[in-house]
Amino acid sequence: MSTTAMRAGKRLAELLPQRGDWAAARRNPRRDLVAGLTVAVVALPLALAFGVTSGLGAQAGLVTAVVAGAVAAVFGGSNLQVSGPTGAMTVVLVPVVARFGATGVLMVGAMAGLVLIALALARLGRYIRYLPTPVVEGFTAGIAVVIALQQVPAALGVADATGEKVWAVAGDAAVRFAAHPRPQPLAVALGVAAVMLLGARWRPKLPFSLIAVLAATMLAELAPLRLTRIGALPAGLPTPSLDFVDLHAVGMLLPSALAVAALAALESLLSATVADAMSVNDQHDPDRELFGQGLANLAAPVFGGIPATAAIARTAVNVRAGAGSKLAALTHAVALAVIVLAAAPLVSRIPLAALAGVLLATTVRMVEASSLLAVVRATRRDALVLALTFAVTVAMDLVTAVAVGLGAAVVLALRAVARTARLQQMSLEPGDHSAAEQALIAEHIVAYRLDGPLFFAAAHHFLLELTEVADVRVVILRMSRVSTVDVTGAQVLGDAITRLQRRGITVLLSGITPGHEQVLTAVGVAEQLRRDGRVFPDTPSAIAYARDHLPTNAAEGPETREPAGRSVAG
Repeated sequence: MSTTAMRAGKRLAELLPQRGDWAAARRNPRRDLVAGLTVAVVALPLALAFGVTSGLGAQAGLVTAVVAGAVAAVFGGSNLQVSGPTGAMTVVLVPVVARFGATGVLMVGAMAGLVLIALALARLGRYIRYLPTPVVEGFTAGIAVVIALQQVPAALGVADATGEKVWAVAGDAAVRFAAHPRPQPLAVALGVAAVMLLGARWRPKLPFSLIAVLAATMLAELAPLRLTRIGALPAGLPTPSLDFVDLHAVGMLLPSALAVAALAALESLLSATVADAMSVNDQHDPDRELFGQGLANLAAPVFGGIPATAAIARTAVNVRAGAGSKLAALTHAVALAVIVLAAAPLVSRIPLAALAGVLLATTVRMVEASSLLAVVRATRRDALVLALTFAVTVAMDLVTAVAVGLGAAVVLALRAVARTARLQQMSLEPGDHSAAEQALIAEHIVAYRLDGPLFFAAAHHFLLELTEVADVRVVILRMSRVSTVDVTGAQVLGDAITRLQRRGITVLLSGITPGHEQVLTAVGVAEQLRRDGRVFPDTPSAIAYARDHLPTNAAEGPETREPAGRSVAG
């Protein structure tokens, strides 16, 4: 067996379940069982609602919660994580359903699962959590708005609203509702949302989402309300099937699959981090968590489920209910499977408007006003990235929003870093050198200290500032405080030295650190100066050299003298 195969096998073994994973379940299994049942009660209406919103129906949401929830619990890297369908996923899936149908969603889920497994094998779990906070907050707020807009047709009782974007569909539904108003669905949706939000403030531990949905269902049964219901559900899990789209559609589905994988990775790792903070001694493994989410997204489509990820809300309920091991999340999946098998007829009677109310309340909870205000108040740069990501999420799509947000964050960060680079004329403090040396420097020599990074974003500003020096014979460049140098910065430095030499100005370098020596040598900067003995370990040595070798013809202007040396940039 080759070395590569052996390493891959060893890496895969590290990601598979370990013997000690279930040791915590033996400590207090009763507590874990109660926590799992509690989460199942909370997750049921959410699973139904997200399934309906995705376009594949309520049964798809239930199947996802059961299959993905169980697989992720067994193979994931967190003892407290609870997985299933989420609102962020539906934002990506709705366009896929419109263009490719249900089979397109299945393929997207499977492709995203493979991407997540590849990320886990490559040990990239720890890096995915470094997404900038303004981007995370911006697309989270944008997703909340998109989910809320998706509920407008169901909340208004309009079944035939049309439009290319979610905001267009919501607008069309509002126009149709205004022409033929039906207050019952709107009253049910707003009532369910109000019960959830107010109830959570009054008794946070009670499952008000399920209470509100059951109350709305009973009201719809007892009162003559014209409400659209979920419809018949299968009496059990669907038969496994691999009826995916043709392979030629894989390329068109790849952007959506990458978006789903990115969301699954981000939400799962953020949720696991929150769970660790809420627990006492629990610590998740990010790579194993990605591996578990990848397997979950491979398994769910086989049974007709939609892409899944860990959910912060359900995970938080799990921790607060006393969960201490993977048994709680597994119990949650088993309990939902029992509901699918035993209570399918009752679930089918739930009004769609009630599920719309559940998701409207969920969107309100998704947005933390304090976090948004903190980002907005931090810096104008962070506020701009947040606003841009939010606007693109609502107006276009999540993939474009994340790309635009990341791009803006990188550009603005580089701009901020570039501004830290300074070219500062040194002023010698009394006692550093003799009075004669100070007089010599003031009269004939300019010493510059380069502070901060010398890289592509700051280099050209540096070149412009340096080459504008006038009425000097010697320029000393102190390099000891340069934090980083890239190829562009080194080339621009060489260009600046060449321009100064062409004006007859002698250039000396001091304090080049070993870390920057390689870059400067690779592009030929300072090579000629080093051969001419004009590179010094420190600034006092450079000043002493300038005093001893200063051109004596004071009447000769620097613009008319011959170059002191050849080009150092070439």
